[in-house]
Parts: sequence; structure tokens; C-alpha cells
Amino acid sequence: MRASVYNCNVIEFKKIHNRAGNITSINGALEIPFDIQRVYYLYDVPGGEIRGGHAHYGLKQLIIAASGSFDVVIDDGHIKKTITLNRPNFGLYITPGIWRDLVNFSSGAVLLVLASNKYDEKDYIRDYQDFLEYTYG
Repeated sequence: MRASVYNCNVIEFKKIHNRAGNITSINGALEIPFDIQRVYYLYDVPGGEIRGGHAHYGLKQLIIAASGSFDVVIDDGHIKKTITLNRPNFGLYITPGIWRDLVNFSSGAVLLVLASNKYDEKDYIRDYQDFLEYTYG
């Protein structure tokens, strides 16, 4: 099955209100369609910088704006779609075979990623032309 931006979706997670602060929990394989094998985050991204710029052969990810805001541009080789993330109880689920660019970071933004696999350089498609060949191949 060919990857599609329409298989990527925003998931809202339950926010538990408390006068001392809110809490949101995410349970892998229950609230998201994979077990969490790796967690990483981006922060202190200078204004105007673009992060991402790659796709994965097999990795599934959930991207969350833990703080601040940013845009995620997803691309399946045919259609591009921009999703703004700006609330910590929402996450963007990205399926394998989708190119992503992370842009328009607000000051102080923290981008949190929950990933289905540990880091594996062989899973990355880092050249856009290679991605298009993979998509159309």
C-alpha cells in the first residue's frame, strides 16, 4: 500500500485538569497505533530554521508540541499538507513513507517525538529525489 498524507492524523489525548496544572498521558499501543521504543525532542531551534527533511521506510512517529508551536509539512510524493501543532494534548501520527519538514518554530518551542523503533540510519530517506523514486517506484 502506498503511503498517503491522509493516513496521517492528529490525535487528541485526554487532558486532566487540576488547579495545580494539567496532565496528559499517552499509552503506547493503546492510544497510539504502536509501542513506543524511542523518545526524543527538539528545542532551541533558531528562528527560520527547518528541521526534519526526511522520510522513513518503516518508522511510525507521533509528533507533539510539548511547548510553543510549529508546523509539520507532510508529503507523500503527490500531496503536501501542513499541520500546525500548538497544544501539548494533541499529536500528529505519521506513517512510514511520508516526507516531513518541521518549520515555523515559535520561540521556546519544544517538539517531542514518540517513535516505534530505536534509531536506525538505514531506515532514513534523506534525499528528496530518492524519496520520490521510492514513492513512484
